[in-house]
Amino acid sequence: MLSDVYETDGEIHDLQNLLDASLARSTTHLRSIITPGERSLTAEQAVSVLTGMCVLVLSTVTAKGEPRVSAVDGHFLHGRWVFGTARSAAKAKHLRVRPAASVAHVRGEELGVFVHGEVETVHPADGTEHPDWPEIHDHLLDCYGDSSSDWSSDWWSDVVYFRLRPTWMAVYANTPEKLLKQA
Repeated sequence: MLSDVYETDGEIHDLQNLLDASLARSTTHLRSIITPGERSLTAEQAVSVLTGMCVLVLSTVTAKGEPRVSAVDGHFLHGRWVFGTARSAAKAKHLRVRPAASVAHVRGEELGVFVHGEVETVHPADGTEHPDWPEIHDHLLDCYGDSSSDWSSDWWSDVVYFRLRPTWMAVYANTPEKLLKQA
């Protein structure tokens, strides 16, 4: 697991504002489960726990409005989830047309991170490069290594990376102190 935290102080501040605003506009039921200071993490604590590759459950929507879920490798960078898939995957097709998405990262009953937002493409098929792609690419190389797959191969050319810009986010932590000791 990588121990690098990529977030700046400003990004941590913005993330904390998002967490606070999201919880404030949540249902009473959710606020009874995710209680700040007891069963939650601050933004600073969350970024220290969400390092390296985290398996995400990604929810997209078909053209008929039917929900679909699948798992992807997620990377929490600068307060946003980055994930990839094959360009030909159904989820990639859904996201190109309907960029609204939700993700969940769950570690048993200890941690739940739930995010709704809209994706942007950071590694598109047409060869154009998002300004943040070099840093994202460096992180992926650090995480997976450059020998796990040939980044210039046909395999790599079939991969698209998205970044979820969160509009709502909640973090549940059953025992925050235990999670923080493991970070």
